[in-house]
Amino acid sequence: MSAAGEVKSVVSDPRLVEERRRQIILAAVELFSKEGYHTTTIQQIARRAGTSTGLIYQYFGDKEDVLFLTLKLVIDSYENEIPFRLDGVVHPVERLCTALSAYCGVVDRLRDATVLAYRSTMSLRAERRALIKEGETRTNRLIEACVRDCTTGGFMRPVAEHLLAYQYVMFAHSWALKHWSYRERYALDEYVEEGIQLLVDPFLTAKGRLALASKRARDEVPGADLPVD
Repeated sequence: MSAAGEVKSVVSDPRLVEERRRQIILAAVELFSKEGYHTTTIQQIARRAGTSTGLIYQYFGDKEDVLFLTLKLVIDSYENEIPFRLDGVVHPVERLCTALSAYCGVVDRLRDATVLAYRSTMSLRAERRALIKEGETRTNRLIEACVRDCTTGGFMRPVAEHLLAYQYVMFAHSWALKHWSYRERYALDEYVEEGIQLLVDPFLTAKGRLALASKRARDEVPGADLPVD
């Protein structure tokens, strides 16, 4: 048996493998979301992707491989895109707000796959479930580190950093899980701002509130500097 995180492909060209797998994954997400993972067949995925069943088996061993790489795409997107957005952001309050915004942005782009992760992760074998959990935990630690930088810098009062980080994670995921309700009320940027008011503002010290006010002013007037004290 191959390693839990390995999905073998008959095709050796990495570019083609990535391109074909993405095509198949997009079709699978749509069908898994509408029909359910267990009900959906490889034949249905092939039809939706506009390809043949045999071609799918050149890039995946079985249907679980498709589900695993779909969920891994979500986790990898968190791990890659949030640090990318944080690159060059120095102030702890701005880093926290940027991380929350970036997280929500990834969820927005991968809404169906995010919901699928909640519905179907348990359909993976135990070793693969563990890999998905480990990936999410690494992202959660990144969010937790942003919270810790705020508390140690005196911008946020002492809090249960691990627990608060999970509230940010659940807030981001909720944009996908309850999008049927939120979409009538908020644009994504409005949702993020509401989240900052609910989940960041109340924990800030006077110094932290000043920093957040300066960030908002700078967002409106680019070029203004955040205070560091």
